[in-house]
Amino acid sequence: MARVEVADHAGACFGVERALKLVRELRAQGDGALSTLGPLIHNPRVVAELEADGVRAVAGLGDVEGGTLVLRTHGVEPAVEREACARGLSVVDATCPFVKRVHKSVALLAEQGYGVVVVGDAAHPEVQAIVGYAPGAVVVAHAAELDALTLPSRVGVVAQTTLIKAQLDEVLAALTGRVRELRVFCTICQATAERQQAAVELAGRADAMVVLGGRNSANTAHLASLCAAQCARTFHVESPDELDASSLAGCELVGVTAGASTPAAQIAELVSALEELA
Repeated sequence: MARVEVADHAGACFGVERALKLVRELRAQGDGALSTLGPLIHNPRVVAELEADGVRAVAGLGDVEGGTLVLRTHGVEPAVEREACARGLSVVDATCPFVKRVHKSVALLAEQGYGVVVVGDAAHPEVQAIVGYAPGAVVVAHAAELDALTLPSRVGVVAQTTLIKAQLDEVLAALTGRVRELRVFCTICQATAERQQAAVELAGRADAMVVLGGRNSANTAHLASLCAAQCARTFHVESPDELDASSLAGCELVGVTAGASTPAAQIAELVSALEELA
C-alpha cells in the first residue's frame, strides 16, 4: 500500500483564512445583501459554498444590488474602491495584507519618480490592482519582454506575490546594467515561497504528486509546474474525484501539496481519498 505524505507547508495562507473568516462573520450577522467583487479567493469549490450561503460573487459594480461589498483577497484598483463608496455601498476590504504591502510599494516608487516594473501575469486580478496604484507601470512575465520596452534611467521593481522567485531573478538580471538605478521590493509572499520549497522537496522523493487547488489559482499552478519538474507523475486537481486507482498504480510514496487558497478540510478530504485509492 502506498504511503501518502503532505508537504510541510501546504494549503490556505493567512490572507485567505482572514478573508474567509471576515466574510463568514459578515454573513452570520445577516445584515442585508453580501457580495464579493470577483471570486473572494481562487478556489471554485469554496466560492460555490459561499454562493450557496448567500454570498454572491459579482463581475463588476453594476451587478451589485446594494448591501455590503467585500473586496477580494487579490485587491482592486483604487478607482474601483472609490466608485463603490460613491455608489453608497458599505465596502469591506478583504485584500491580503501582503498584497496591500505591494500597493504601498508601487505607490511609493511612482511618487519618487521611478519607472515601475511589475513582474507577474498581466491578466491576473492581483497584478491589475497593483498597476492601479502606479499609473504608467509596465508588467512583464519574463526578461525577454523587456526588449520591447524603453525604460527610464531609474526603475523600481515589485513582484506578484505568488510569483516563482526564479522568474523575478531572471528579470532583475536583465535589468541590471541596463538602467542607472534599480530599486527592488521583493514582494513575493513568504507563505508562497515556503509552499514552493516544501513542494519541490517532497516531489523530489515522491513517485506521484497531487497538487490540490483551483485551476484559476496562480500559486497553485506554479506549485504544479514546480512539482512536474521534479516528479513526472504530477496531477493538479480541484477535487479527489478527478483521480482513480490507476493514477497511483505502482506508487510507494504519494506526495500532496495544496495552493494557498485551499482550506485544510479539502486537504484532509484528498488525503483520505488517496489512502483509499492507494
